[in-house]
Amino acid sequence: METISTRGIRVSVHPAFKKEHSEPKQGQFVFSYEVIIKNESHQPVQLLSRHWYIFDSSGVKREVVGDGVIGEQPILEPGQEHHYQSWCPLMTDMGSMSGTYTMKNLESGERFEANIPKFQLIAPYKLS
Repeated sequence: METISTRGIRVSVHPAFKKEHSEPKQGQFVFSYEVIIKNESHQPVQLLSRHWYIFDSSGVKREVVGDGVIGEQPILEPGQEHHYQSWCPLMTDMGSMSGTYTMKNLESGERFEANIPKFQLIAPYKLS
C-alpha cells in the first residue's frame, strides 16, 4: 500500500491485478485499486474532483479528470475516512498511476490539491 499526506489529508492506495477480467492475448490487463482518504486536519473538507495520470510500460500516458470519486463528492469531518474501489485497464502488464484530488476546506472555503501517491500496476507473474 502506498500512502502520502498533504495538508492533513492522507491518501492510501492498494492496487491489485484482476486476472479474471484480463485478456493478455488481446492486450487487456485490468487492475483494481482501493483508496482510503483520511482527514487528519482539524477542519472539515470536501473532495470536489480528481485528476489521474495513468502510464503503461509502452510509454502511453492518459489523464482522467472528473468530479468527485465514483459519483460522490464526500465530506470528511476531522478524523473521518472515505473508502472506495475503482479499476483501470492497461494495454500492458505493467504501469503506474498517480494524481491529485481537489479538496475544499469547508471552514475557510479554500481549495487545495491533495496528492495521490504514485503506485505500480504490475501483473504478479512479472514479479517472479
